[in-house]
Amino acid sequence: MRRFLRYLLRVTAPRREGLALWDLIEIALVALGFLAYFLVRGAVVDRSAEAFSNARSIIALQEAVGLWIEPQFQVWALQSELLIRVMNFVYFWLDFPLLVAIGLVFFWRKRDCYTLLRDAVLISGAIALVFYWTYPVAPPRYLVDLGFVDTMERYSNLSYQAQSMRPFVNPFAALPSLHVGWAAIVAYTLFGATQNRLVRAGGVVIFLAQGVAVIVTGNHYLFDGLIGLLVCAVALGLAVVLQHRGYPGMRSLIAWAERRVARGRPAREA
Repeated sequence: MRRFLRYLLRVTAPRREGLALWDLIEIALVALGFLAYFLVRGAVVDRSAEAFSNARSIIALQEAVGLWIEPQFQVWALQSELLIRVMNFVYFWLDFPLLVAIGLVFFWRKRDCYTLLRDAVLISGAIALVFYWTYPVAPPRYLVDLGFVDTMERYSNLSYQAQSMRPFVNPFAALPSLHVGWAAIVAYTLFGATQNRLVRAGGVVIFLAQGVAVIVTGNHYLFDGLIGLLVCAVALGLAVVLQHRGYPGMRSLIAWAERRVARGRPAREA
């Protein structure tokens, strides 16, 4: 028992290095967590009337405050096929694939940054699922009557409605936009991970580019992005609390139990 507790203390150290069995188990659990997220996210696909009604409500809200800019934004972008292809690339590849790549680098080189990134992403994903289930929203690309174009399908041959992707995709999961929120989390963690100005600038550029891409590609409204930022700000705050209070408290409890076992008294007697 004592050996196991000492092992837990070692593998939960915030700045630990190397690879342990615990780490392999964690990678598997995180992978399962993301799989569950995408499966649940893709489960609510039969509420189209509600989703379109909610989309019109968001448009009305943005019009009321003078922020209904999405049609003009896409018309401007469609003048350049190169720009559209770049925005498609940003939207698709600089989201989840980039998140996984940075997470793996952090996992190996900056374990504390990895933990912060992991927690913020998983917490924000859990919060977002509540929105997806309770408030489905049809993305702009579905509103062809307003002139929107699905740039992913037209210019990059990437369709979220492809048969192979349907179990993982909810076409009415526009609110919140985690593309924008996760890009903000990536930028934040990169600032904490390095002093390199080029890397930091890269994080900011990715965030700004993703903010433009979600609108240009017709996948999100401006409102979706703002709510995505709010959701991820809350998740990041909770992740920081876990980092500074939750995990140290857990390690203190493990250390206390290890000392009790070392003195020959069962931890449950306290």
